[in-house]
Amino acid sequence: MSLDHLVAQSIMHLSALCVEIPNRRVGSDGNRAATLYATERLRACGFQVSTPAFDCIDWKESGARVSAGGGTFEAFPSPYSLGCTVEALLATARSLSELESIQGRGKVLFLHGELAREPLMPKHFPFYNPDEHRRIIQLVEEMQPAALLTATARNPGMAGALYPLPMFEDGDFDLPSVFMTVEEGARLAAHEAQSVRVESRAERVASTGCNVIASKGSSERRLVVFAHIDSRIGTPGANDNASGVAALLLLGELLEAYAGHLGVELVAMNGEDYYSNPGERQFLEANAGRFEEIVLGVNLDDVGYRRGQVAYSLYNVPDPLAGILRTRLAAHPGLVEGDPWYQGDHGLFLIHERPAMAMTTDCLAEVMAQITHSPQDTIDQVDPVKPARVAEALRDVIGEIAGG
Repeated sequence: MSLDHLVAQSIMHLSALCVEIPNRRVGSDGNRAATLYATERLRACGFQVSTPAFDCIDWKESGARVSAGGGTFEAFPSPYSLGCTVEALLATARSLSELESIQGRGKVLFLHGELAREPLMPKHFPFYNPDEHRRIIQLVEEMQPAALLTATARNPGMAGALYPLPMFEDGDFDLPSVFMTVEEGARLAAHEAQSVRVESRAERVASTGCNVIASKGSSERRLVVFAHIDSRIGTPGANDNASGVAALLLLGELLEAYAGHLGVELVAMNGEDYYSNPGERQFLEANAGRFEEIVLGVNLDDVGYRRGQVAYSLYNVPDPLAGILRTRLAAHPGLVEGDPWYQGDHGLFLIHERPAMAMTTDCLAEVMAQITHSPQDTIDQVDPVKPARVAEALRDVIGEIAGG
């Protein structure tokens, strides 16, 4: 199969996922359209495809308004927050010690400064949840303010290029929350102990989503490839992660005639950019006691960025297998060995101590700071050749490891 054909298919997949489908946030019509698209494409390549469903919430909003002292402040509903219309005195906290000591019940509580230096992990997030985050949430829930306002500084490591960014993004957190820039927050802080009005027009909607799991060959020993198919609210998600899904679908096409001795499982994972990671949780539950079957797990995320090269990194990979991977990948232009990173779905393999490989751009810091999770993550930021190169490289890796 020629590279020209794969590049044309890559362009088609990227266009379908980022242009024809308006968004891929979990629970949305666009997310269901994306998983249906992946299902149909992988079935056409001869894979057995299952789409196990999960319950989730979609979320709709039409803006927020904050006013105090005769002025207004630009603000936004926190993703997955409840809406509200509240008028009450403003209480502010800049540090954890201030939060522990203030009287905020029934007031509008404003969190900023050191206390709001980073977004909080969702209260039920299973994979990483610092004690300080859990303490802040506990204090706020016990305090029961009428509404929350937050001003969080830029944080590319946790939130990508998004700014302003919400301190709370959690459908299990039931206090209404609105966020603003640090600059707007500095203006608002001057109104401490004064009356402030908060209007947030937001609504949670019960919904469903699914993973897409495409299998060929034995289920007893298998090679598993992930690419998360969802995108964050407010972004087309072209790099993150339509480019990884495009590579996954191209790999499915290249494996149409696969007949190796290992099972191959291609997973369009649904929920990496969603507060409760429903697809990841579902995969863990379905594979409880079965992770020893996984010979190698691969995660594709942000592989298509137009600048730089595709970088792979290895985790828990024994020497013979690591040698095969490095040799095969070195034969493909534009692929280099890069630094390890741990913020992706390959973490599911790592917590079970399985051999894993992650593939992303070697410009990951640049992408995180300028593009990820923002409206700037558009199709023009993706080089469609790169998903094609990744698919070709993985086909060769699988052929070497599994035959066929």
